[in-house]
Amino acid sequence: KLEAELDQVNLDLKDMTLAKYYWRWYELYEENGITDVTKNRYKVIRKAIENYWKDTRLRDIKRSDYQAFINWYGANHARDSVNKLNNAIRSCVGYAIDDDIINKDFTHNVNITYNKALERKVDYLTTSELQTLKKNVVSKLERYNTSRYMILTAIYTGMRKSEIQALTWNDIDFLHSTISISKSWDEKEKAFKSTKTESSKRVVKVNRQLLKRLEDLKANNSIMVFQNVLGTIPTSNALNKCLHSIMNDSNINKQGFHFHSLRHVHVAFLLSKGVDIYAISKRLGHSNITVTLNTYSYLIDEYKAKNDTLIIDKLAEL
Repeated sequence: KLEAELDQVNLDLKDMTLAKYYWRWYELYEENGITDVTKNRYKVIRKAIENYWKDTRLRDIKRSDYQAFINWYGANHARDSVNKLNNAIRSCVGYAIDDDIINKDFTHNVNITYNKALERKVDYLTTSELQTLKKNVVSKLERYNTSRYMILTAIYTGMRKSEIQALTWNDIDFLHSTISISKSWDEKEKAFKSTKTESSKRVVKVNRQLLKRLEDLKANNSIMVFQNVLGTIPTSNALNKCLHSIMNDSNINKQGFHFHSLRHVHVAFLLSKGVDIYAISKRLGHSNITVTLNTYSYLIDEYKAKNDTLIIDKLAEL
């Protein structure tokens, strides 16, 4: 009797469409502990799956079929969007294999195609430009204007904007030089919200230079570290306006550069100094090292040539 019931369950799953199984997977494994922005992304992906695959059963999809789907979706989407869609479906398919619905991963070795015209070009800072920017940020620090302090925090920690906005004094351990990240800030609702993912909750080590600067803000007598003289936390617009003003004063002209770009610059600087990618991944609060490798692949490729030379030099010492 139990065997018959089990066979029936497997039969129900085996006939499930990709769209239905994807949403079942999302509700079981992904929905809890993610932000509304991430939830919306999963919904957008669901709509794309429904539009293309309609009632196609999961077990009827071949690798060539999936490549055709990626080509279709990539025709009018940028690389980042295609990568996020592919990563979600790849994870979903992995669970389908574990559920014995399919035997092979039809997403394996797929060629990611995308519309290059939609790519937003971002010019990142060199190490010397980063040092110039930091110097000019520090030169005009003034406790009533907390935007500059937030920019300095992003440079030194690689934290996300919403994580920096949410910092309270209880999050900063001046004795052990650490910052605890356990929440983020919703600038529209002006309230705390959960971190981007569960793995985003972390404790990062920071240098004394930064903490000494942040201590200036205690004179503002606020629970929130970056609450300004107006009683508010600087928004994205205010931060980008301040950042661009400092960059102009520093004669640094970079296309598409904004506050979040400082997170990329932080990673680039650590990579250039030989910091291990695993340690960087943990510092950024990524769920696993694959996320870091995918997000910063362009940077890792950039330092590959340098490491290749180092490898050859070291092998010559044998």
